[in-house]
Amino acid sequence: MKKNIAIVGYGGQGAWHADWAKKSDVVSLSGIYDIAKKRVDAAKENGIFTYSSLDELVSDKNVDIVVCATPNDVHKDVVIKALNAKKHVVCEKPVALSVADFDDMVRAAEDNGVRLTVHQNRRWDVDFLAIKELIESGEIGEVINIESRIHGSRGIPSDWRCHKSQGGGMILDWGVHLIDQMLKLITSKVVGVYCEVTNVTTSEVDDGFNLRLTFEDGRRATVEVGTYNFIAMPRFYMQTKSGSALIEDWQKKCRVARLKAWNEKEVLPVQTAAGITKTMAPRDELTIDSYEIERPTSDVHDFYRNFASAIDGKCEQLIKNCEVRRVLLVMEAAFKSAESKEALKLEI
Repeated sequence: MKKNIAIVGYGGQGAWHADWAKKSDVVSLSGIYDIAKKRVDAAKENGIFTYSSLDELVSDKNVDIVVCATPNDVHKDVVIKALNAKKHVVCEKPVALSVADFDDMVRAAEDNGVRLTVHQNRRWDVDFLAIKELIESGEIGEVINIESRIHGSRGIPSDWRCHKSQGGGMILDWGVHLIDQMLKLITSKVVGVYCEVTNVTTSEVDDGFNLRLTFEDGRRATVEVGTYNFIAMPRFYMQTKSGSALIEDWQKKCRVARLKAWNEKEVLPVQTAAGITKTMAPRDELTIDSYEIERPTSDVHDFYRNFASAIDGKCEQLIKNCEVRRVLLVMEAAFKSAESKEALKLEI
C-alpha cells in the first residue's frame, strides 16, 4: 500500500517531489501547502490539492509523510511541527543551519516514534556512483586523493539563497551534497579541515569555496564549488596506488588509467618550449591500460522506496541521521576555518 505524502513548499524542490510522487510505485501525493499565492495557484493548475495552512496539512490523518521543501531557515520549525503531529518527515538539505538544530529534530522524531530522513538526492548521481563503484572494485587500488568539483558561471540565483539569514551560500547549497558524497567515498575520520570562500558576485554569502579534508588514514580530498567559472575543471579526479580516474562532467563516462608496470625499459624525454623533461614524460601503453567505464544505472525512486520500507520496518534507512550529522559537522568546521583563515585539527 502506498504512503501518502504532503509537501510544504511548492518551489523548485517541492515541485520535484510532487512530480516524482505522481510517478512513484510507493508514495502518492495528498497535497501541498505554500505561503505564496502564485505557487498555490500553480499547484491548483496542476491538479494538486492545496492545504489552507500548515496546521491543516499536519492534521490530515491520511498523510503518512510530510516533505519539507521550504527555504533552509524554516526547516526546523516545519519539521518539528510535523514530527510532533506523529508524521514521518523527509526534509530537503541542508536539513538545518546548525548541528544543534538537527539534534533537536532527531530528538523530536525519537520522542514521537516516527522517522526523519534527509533528501540527499545526489547519492544517485551517476558520476558519483561511477567513482564509488571503481573504489569498491579495487580495480586501481587504494585511494590516495579525491578531488570533487562543481563549476558554474551564473552566480547564485537571486532568491533566498543570496541571504545569510535564510541559509544561503554555496557551502550550504552545494557543499552539503559534495561533502556527503565524499564521506561516502572515504569513510575514515576527518582530522583536518581547511576552507577558503569566494565572494565574487555577492558579499553576504559565499558564492564559491575550496575545502580541503585530511582523513585519519592519510587520504586527502578536495571539495570545490564555484559560480563564476567560465571554463569548468573536471567533475572528479582521483589518484590511487595503482592508477588514476577522471570524469570531465556529470554527463561523461569515467576515464581510467591503470598501472600495469612501474618501470619502463627506456623513458623518452618530452620536449617543452623551454627544454626537455623525463620526469613529466607521458607513459606508454606498455605500462598503462587506458579505458572508459560505462555509466552506472541509477533510479531516484529508490529514495522513497527505501524510506517507505524503513517506515514499515523492512530495512534500514538509507540516509542515516548519523551521516547527516557528520556532514553538518564538516560544514560547521568549514565556516569556522574560512572565518579564521586557519586549518582546523579535529575528529569528525
